[in-house]
Amino acid sequence: MTHIRSEIIGTGHYLPSKVVTNDDLAKIVDTSDEWIVERTGIKSRRIVAEGELTSDLCVNASKMALKNANLKAEDVDAVIIATITADNITPAVATKVAAELGVKTGVPAFDISAACSGFIYALTIADNMIKLNQAKRALVVGAESLSKITDWTDRNTCILFGDGAGAVVLQAKEGKGTNADTGLLTAKIYADGSGYEQLKTTGGVSLTESTGKLWMNGKEVFKYAIPAMAGSIEAVLGDVGASLDDVDWVIPHQANIRIIDGVAKKLNLDNSKVIITVDHQANTSAATIPLALSEAVEEGKIKKGDLIALTAMGAGFTWGGALVRY
Repeated sequence: MTHIRSEIIGTGHYLPSKVVTNDDLAKIVDTSDEWIVERTGIKSRRIVAEGELTSDLCVNASKMALKNANLKAEDVDAVIIATITADNITPAVATKVAAELGVKTGVPAFDISAACSGFIYALTIADNMIKLNQAKRALVVGAESLSKITDWTDRNTCILFGDGAGAVVLQAKEGKGTNADTGLLTAKIYADGSGYEQLKTTGGVSLTESTGKLWMNGKEVFKYAIPAMAGSIEAVLGDVGASLDDVDWVIPHQANIRIIDGVAKKLNLDNSKVIITVDHQANTSAATIPLALSEAVEEGKIKKGDLIALTAMGAGFTWGGALVRY
């Protein structure tokens, strides 16, 4: 009996050219490079240029993913973009990106909002569409221009965020239903609305008729994130009867090095298996996992056949995990 898997056949990423270092931030808020690195592990982040939009980030990352997949935009059957910083409140930025790429008319294109967990949510949705034969190939993007909703006077939050986009192309592939199959082996997504007020923007359409700025209760987010992220990895491994010993790489959401280290410690995971990009990209919300994945593939760290565990937690609260045989 054959099983349909969603195989990642192309990865792509894009970072704006403008680099903002910790020393740059020290010129506008009361902070220092030493203070930021010690508490977050972040040394620099990328910020969109004047007039550069989230759609631009998506298009650039998508072009790279399509090129690496040896496909054209017209080969794609679905476009899903995870973001909380779309160009407009409506329509979905995915429709704009699809048109700019040259995706065929009639192909579904939509955004999903699950904050830092957005890419795992989008990956899960695309996988289900492929398994239902609603698409043979899907373009999945995580992208953010968080600098547009960052309060640059708040030293507790402005040090954390950056801009960027990562993309993957998924394609249906027949497997045997074992862990040796290439593709998305399993994924689990969760939410707990009791954490709604702990990480949010201070505005919204129906609330203030404005976007507001990012605000976070750091202690509560930190306390929730570690068990949620570690638990999601344990859940997806348990789903397929695998163990951490079987995993070649773990790509966690790149929010803060302390959270990443906390997850590794809770799982008793060797840090050498953990992909880290937070030092030079900061927290790009839905973009962190696909950015890290694409960068690691480009650098030759991740190779065909590697088993990769993904995990993220973000505003909502939302969180999730996925297990992928690359």
